[in-house]
Amino acid sequence: MGDSLAVSLRGLRFHALVGILPHEREIAQPLEVDITVWRDDASRAAPLLDYRALHDVVSARVRGAEIRYLEDFAHDVCDGALALDGVARARIAVRKPHVPLGAPLDHAEVVLERERAS
Repeated sequence: MGDSLAVSLRGLRFHALVGILPHEREIAQPLEVDITVWRDDASRAAPLLDYRALHDVVSARVRGAEIRYLEDFAHDVCDGALALDGVARARIAVRKPHVPLGAPLDHAEVVLERERAS
């Protein structure tokens, strides 16, 4: 197995309308995102990936269409990350701390990892 180079941003924090319940459609709540991408060329000669491009993929999705389900959000962010030049694989973790389940919990989390289609 050859070299592998991953670039990550962890704990990106946003406030957004997240969920399907009526109060979730009216009151913004915290949303936390981790994004990791693996480069298709891990050599020193490969072009660098600007961290801002990863941030822009996530923040554009937060500002874009409504976020009803974490799964849809993760798929959209993954699509955007894989569209960046030189990205071969992406892993997205999205966490929602305020989940109305009637029991204490730290957060709900959805994780998606996908490789670029050949």
